[in-house]
Amino acid sequence: MSKTTIHLDQIYIDGLANNDSAIIQSIYKKFVPKVVHYIRNNSGDLDKAQDVVQEIMILLFNQAKAKKLQLTCPFDAYFFLLCKRKWLNEIKKSSNKGVTIDEDLPSNNEPTEEMVTETEIFDEKQKLFDLMFQKLGDKCQELLKLSFTIKSMEEVAEKLNVTYGYVRKKKSLCVGQLTQWVQETNRFKSLKIN
Repeated sequence: MSKTTIHLDQIYIDGLANNDSAIIQSIYKKFVPKVVHYIRNNSGDLDKAQDVVQEIMILLFNQAKAKKLQLTCPFDAYFFLLCKRKWLNEIKKSSNKGVTIDEDLPSNNEPTEEMVTETEIFDEKQKLFDLMFQKLGDKCQELLKLSFTIKSMEEVAEKLNVTYGYVRKKKSLCVGQLTQWVQETNRFKSLKIN
């Protein structure tokens, strides 16, 4: 797959990244009913369907904001497959009850499957990062949060009322610790293989 063409539906991804209310409303109007219908026909209800949609919308927003989402397939197929797999994973977690799955909707579209897999890996990496970030001390968390939002380390130092040299050194130590913890986890090792 050397040539990857960005699909025209990239407008939905860009709209999510820019928090464009017209695009978001369009997604809810055009694509969500199909997901709700699927989940309701497969052991779910409206509340569960809305939860799945909300989680996927947040995931897509985060991935789009990180500039790591270039749509190479129709948004409809991509969004539906993400929601479907999320719902099937939810069912597996609580599989102590009987489940009926309605599989008459095709999803054997290689670019769509590829994109969904990439998004799921992005989600796992994000969850792993968040988990390890919480292990950092308060000072490291504050410093890194500021450095994520403020690009100038001089401004970060000023805001924390410390020297520029201290901020650079401390940030390096915090990032090093975070990286080490992430890389030492089994989850990270399994993600690297993919």
